[in-house]
Amino acid sequence: MPAAAEQNPNNNKLLAALPVADFQRIAGHLELRQMVLGELLYAAGGTLSHLYFPTSSVVSLHYEMANGSSSEFSAVGNEGAVGLSLFLADTTMSSAALVQTGGYAYRLALPLLRQEFSRAGATLQLLLRYTQAHLSQVSQQAICKSHHLINQKLCTWLLQRLDRCPDTEITITQDLIADALGVRREGINEATTKLQLLGFISCRRGHIAVLNRAGLESLTCECYGVVKKEFSRLLPHPAQHQPAEVLFSPHQAHTQTHAILA
Repeated sequence: MPAAAEQNPNNNKLLAALPVADFQRIAGHLELRQMVLGELLYAAGGTLSHLYFPTSSVVSLHYEMANGSSSEFSAVGNEGAVGLSLFLADTTMSSAALVQTGGYAYRLALPLLRQEFSRAGATLQLLLRYTQAHLSQVSQQAICKSHHLINQKLCTWLLQRLDRCPDTEITITQDLIADALGVRREGINEATTKLQLLGFISCRRGHIAVLNRAGLESLTCECYGVVKKEFSRLLPHPAQHQPAEVLFSPHQAHTQTHAILA
């Protein structure tokens, strides 16, 4: 996990895309928070008081069924924000959010977020465009689960995780990948074995290292390119609005871990 001292708000693409004036208004209120693997950020039906901007962590958003099973409908990393309901005038979460890759995130308290929204300026417009891109990702993932092969879905999933993580190794179990893709664990085991034989990935317990990204791209389904193109279309490239400097020293908030993955 990257150290806290290495974190910077510019590592989140939404924060980096804000114009300097808008960023500086919230910079002193951003709180650096460690995101622990397996931590339940919020449960379905719970309330959320902060908007989270991951820098090196990935958060899985999923619905839980009455029988205890769950299915991921989206994930958020350094490209976005967790807690979209907060700026859609609802603080009650209909889904659950689980930290799937440990790391860090900056968070902004709800009252400060509402102050920014009342300005009806760049922050509001950026988050609304991000919401549209995120909904496109959710829709595409639903289509992907219904129409594409496990090998294709796994390659798309791995590539999306690489885009959100600072290195080429992903810390996750095959059980969690199976839940995310809505398939049986045996199917994921077979698919990862094939990718290992091709030399595209290397697996050890709880870890997947990507050895050949181009190889994964050659096997992925169309969904990966569709979602990536939509994000590029709707959101400005961070370099266009890079904040000139960070005006504060981030501080860390420690919270109790609610769930640790086996």
